Amino acid sequence: MAGHCPLLSLKAQALALLARREYSRSELQTRLLAHARKRAAAAAEAPAVDPWDHEAAAAQPQEAPSAEALHAEVDAVLDWLASRQYQSDTRFVETRVNARAARHGERRIRHELAQHGLTLDADTAQQLRSTEVQRAHEVWLKRFGVVATEAHERARQMRFLAARGFSAESVRRVVGGRDPDEE
Repeated sequence: MAGHCPLLSLKAQALALLARREYSRSELQTRLLAHARKRAAAAAEAPAVDPWDHEAAAAQPQEAPSAEALHAEVDAVLDWLASRQYQSDTRFVETRVNARAARHGERRIRHELAQHGLTLDADTAQQLRSTEVQRAHEVWLKRFGVVATEAHERARQMRFLAARGFSAESVRRVVGGRDPDEE
């Protein structure tokens, strides 16, 4: 194939991914394993050896590495990235919380982090809980802006906020028309 460029090494692929955005270790591991499998498949399908190149013809064809070997190679790259602070689960949690906090509730953020095998630290969770009613009110204002007078409209507003991960108490306070600053 003319113009076919070789696949990047695992470190280069990991750095290219991390240059775009933060990744959790588990998410990066999944992507790097897929890349490692693709590299192994490409190596197994290497072009035929030139018949006049006797050294290359004498070399044994390489076997595809086992799944354990690929996992070990990817884990070594992940450890290297973590030791140099290129990848950090703590930093991933901070960026995910900062990106989601304005539009989503604590439950939704916790769920997204759990999908990556991560949890919120106690301080961040407390901060999200303390501002949840205010954040829910801002989301509600942007979407609806007026207190519902009919039950089906109130239910629609409540479903919307609940789907965004806000707590039931926060949803009741906001949809009920109470001021978010009052206790």
